Amino acid sequence: MNKVQDYLAEIRQSNGLKNAILYGITVSQKEKSAEFSLVTDKAYTEQESHLAQIISQKYLPEGFVAKVKIIKRTPDKDTVKQKIFDYVCMKFPSAGAFLKVDDIGVEMLSSGAHFYFDIASGEQSLFTSSNILDTVSAYLQSVYCGSFYGNVRLVEKESIKEDVLDEIPETEEAEIVEIRRFPIRDFVKLDGCDETPKTAVYIADHLKVEGQYCVCGTITYVEEKFYTKHNEKTNEDVEKSRFSISITDGTGGLRTTYFPKKATIEKVRALKVGDTVVISGENEVYNGYISFKANKLNYGCQPQNFEPVARKSKPVPKFYHAVQPQEYVDFEQVGFFDSFDKPDDLKNNVFVVFDLETTGLNNNPAMGRMDKIIEIGAVKIVNGELAEKFTSFVSCNERLSEEIVKLTGITDADLIGAPEVEQVIADFYKFADGAYLVGHNVQFDYRFVQYYGEQNGYMFDHKQFDTLMLAQELLRGKLPNYKLNSVADYYGFTFNHHRAFDDACVTAKVFVELMKKRGKLPL
Repeated sequence: MNKVQDYLAEIRQSNGLKNAILYGITVSQKEKSAEFSLVTDKAYTEQESHLAQIISQKYLPEGFVAKVKIIKRTPDKDTVKQKIFDYVCMKFPSAGAFLKVDDIGVEMLSSGAHFYFDIASGEQSLFTSSNILDTVSAYLQSVYCGSFYGNVRLVEKESIKEDVLDEIPETEEAEIVEIRRFPIRDFVKLDGCDETPKTAVYIADHLKVEGQYCVCGTITYVEEKFYTKHNEKTNEDVEKSRFSISITDGTGGLRTTYFPKKATIEKVRALKVGDTVVISGENEVYNGYISFKANKLNYGCQPQNFEPVARKSKPVPKFYHAVQPQEYVDFEQVGFFDSFDKPDDLKNNVFVVFDLETTGLNNNPAMGRMDKIIEIGAVKIVNGELAEKFTSFVSCNERLSEEIVKLTGITDADLIGAPEVEQVIADFYKFADGAYLVGHNVQFDYRFVQYYGEQNGYMFDHKQFDTLMLAQELLRGKLPNYKLNSVADYYGFTFNHHRAFDDACVTAKVFVELMKKRGKLPL
């Protein structure tokens, strides 16, 4: 069990709180207090309230005082019916178009309720193919005490008029693919080119491109590696070279492998960090992912004073709605970041270091159905110090796989009552406003954020910095690999791996250390 489940198991030992749910926790750093909001459907005594406060105190760090607010909430049948109707219309508009409040039946039980949708036979798939019943049950359990179970009942209904059908929204909209490009400057041949390329695709958009295209940017990492290839003609093994190259154009980063020609290998060996290159190639599916396969490598630059063209987006929300950022306090490492050797680039910019947990690894709709975000964690770095945290589970209307549960420790129960992705992504867009984004292998998580941002009108075009690439540049030869836990171990940081906030927090600490070593941001 996680801490919330442990906490509720103790709270529910009291008769008056045996069905209680934890509605929220309000932390006051100024007062050093945390107020636990509990919802119950039963009468409770003052003694039970006092016991709940004692239990709550056990789950707080030393120096904090627990407060408890208990709300008695016993819904009636009509209230539950209206809640269900409003939620279905908001969350599942296609099904909501066929539904009226009177089509919902509710049977109140001693703890919770059974509910039913009265539907015509032709409407059955709308209510059974989208996990509506499970999603509505989870929603009710996040609002009221007890258990809620749903079902459908087939009934005769009047036929629906054609003008009503015209108003039913489509369940999926075709994705509008926007590919941005910029002109290539000072092109010079290095290792092959059929014709001089005129434009390069923004790295932030490159996975959406089909066919041959170019990217152009500054090298942030280059390393020659060797492999053995068997020569069928001579029946001998021959040692060959390949180059691992990372570049950035200010909109994103790209890593690729380049296999040089024999005649130009010395020119490729002369490439170094800071050189600007044009790489031609195409996207290919490799090990179940889309990656960029390079086939041409030449010199070239972006336009002078290049400023990426931003995509039209919804304005930054004025208020947080689902996820309220909190002041970051590290009780174990107070004063750790009090050193005065932080570079100006770190102190004079704002960074949001983030990490996601997801239902799987598909972060590109071209590869099929997108996996879902189930947790987001982020830390804001201001003046070179970890200042704010942003963390939330994200609602998911499908069962988590055993593999994901085992990897992350997140269960279906953890996601009950969590805000929807459209709410979380809007709040994260506000949290990241005016900041650079940072992550370990940042492009993987950034593609999820971009996709779900676009689905809800928020265009993430933030410049990103990758601690994996920085570690490759600055810690070469000092680590067995560049995984997050290896880099964290190098700096002596311990953390709960594969949980979003813990990963984001340790990545932020690693980023600060790498920036101290580098002295300035990559171009």
